[in-house]
Amino acid sequence: MTTTVTPPETAPAKAPKRSRLPKSARAGGTLHGGPIAYAILIVFTIVSLFPLVWTAIAASRDNQRLAQNPPPLWFGSNLFKNLEIAWKDANLGEAFLNTTIVAGISAVTIVVLSTIAGFAFAKLRFRGRNALMVIVIGTMMVPPQLSIIPLYMMVAKLDWSDQLQAVIFPSLVSAFGVFFMRQYLLQALPDEVIEAARVDGASSWRVVWHVVFPAARPAMAVLGMLMFVQTWNDFLWPFLVLTQTGNPTVQVAVAGLGRGFTPDQSLIMAGALLGTLPLLLVFTIFGKQIVGGIMQGAVKG
Repeated sequence: MTTTVTPPETAPAKAPKRSRLPKSARAGGTLHGGPIAYAILIVFTIVSLFPLVWTAIAASRDNQRLAQNPPPLWFGSNLFKNLEIAWKDANLGEAFLNTTIVAGISAVTIVVLSTIAGFAFAKLRFRGRNALMVIVIGTMMVPPQLSIIPLYMMVAKLDWSDQLQAVIFPSLVSAFGVFFMRQYLLQALPDEVIEAARVDGASSWRVVWHVVFPAARPAMAVLGMLMFVQTWNDFLWPFLVLTQTGNPTVQVAVAGLGRGFTPDQSLIMAGALLGTLPLLLVFTIFGKQIVGGIMQGAVKG
């Protein structure tokens, strides 16, 4: 007599639970802000753009209208006329060229030297490294106004007064740039990559050129933009060592506008607007590349 054994019934497999997260919160989704987020962004955008818009409005009016109360809140008809007068009176063509030379040389030199120094402080082992880094950070706490007198004495002895090198050479290094690149390279550049390059027989300079510079490219772009803007907007030191008729920078040239018993504020605003437009153009051209580089470096890290 044979007995038939029936297998136990198996419970049906449960379907995987669907994620209750919205599509915008899943991987690859696009996050959308609510009305409160958009309202905050709009307010911050208006507050950020108001100084630039007000400068353009003031540049489009005459001095008499600007002195009235309440001040004008919309554009007038004198914008292009005031821009033309400011361009000719301040000799802004030469000033733009001088400032581009000064800011370009300073930004490139600061980026290169800061990257090399930041790599040394971040990845190399040498005696006194921490003490030197503390000294570099300490120099950031010293007000730059304290160094004006000795720096001016040095420029006078070198006979560099009213020459562009008097503005270029003091701005070739930056303690902030060294600190910025050190902090970036600590995380973005693994020690294993450097060791692999050394095993392959690469010298220190080849490691810097083929490993450090490619890894630090996003931070170098950001630092270069910051240093270019800072040098372009520098006023105090160029005002002391350069004249408005010799080799002026943009800020020195704009400072000579509107002079008289009653300063012409509309011409001053027109010059300030002209001095700001190149920075907006540079950021418009290179802004996406900088942000893209930052995001690429963040993903690789």
